[in-house]
Amino acid sequence: MAAGGTAHAERGDRLKPLNVEADQTGRVDLQNQVVTFTGNVVVSKGTMVIRASRIEVRQTTGGYDTAVAFGAPGKPATFRQKRDGVDEFITGEADRLEYDGRADQIRFITNAAVRRLRGATVADEINGNLVTYDSTTEVFSVSGGAASTAANPGGRVRAVLTPREGTEAAAEAAQQGQPGTPVLKPSPALGTLPKSGDKAGDKPGEKR
Repeated sequence: MAAGGTAHAERGDRLKPLNVEADQTGRVDLQNQVVTFTGNVVVSKGTMVIRASRIEVRQTTGGYDTAVAFGAPGKPATFRQKRDGVDEFITGEADRLEYDGRADQIRFITNAAVRRLRGATVADEINGNLVTYDSTTEVFSVSGGAASTAANPGGRVRAVLTPREGTEAAAEAAQQGQPGTPVLKPSPALGTLPKSGDKAGDKPGEKR
């Protein structure tokens, strides 16, 4: 399944410096050209932020950054990046994340959940065993897995998509209070307001 949209990541993020913070000292493997960081690792690149238990960082011969992030039991690796020109973010989590700086692509692998946040509200959500977000082509691709888990029952893929902001469907949904907009209704338990001069406990308009 592929879900298309207008989800451009911040244009400048791809060529920004990659910064890494971790609780423990990084380990450099010169033979394989891999730097490994462990312990509450945070990788940032412009507005893009990846958090994980362990992250392996490489740089290609062309100078592009790649990273593989691993979660811990009960604590998946997470991703967050601002969309270009709007108050929206792409966020996601999975047991493993693979970031490819040259392709400007991130893969969420095993127990994957990816969301588009409009402000603080979830606008779209995609769940599957593998979700790929390509910010260049503006496409999410999702596939299921063979194993059934609590986060992915039956290995099926799931997507919840809301109308784009500014469309007729979005305006109609907002009028009906969907999603997240409560509709105020009169309560039969509330009486009329007391008239001026009424005392507490009097019926409206009743004089002692």
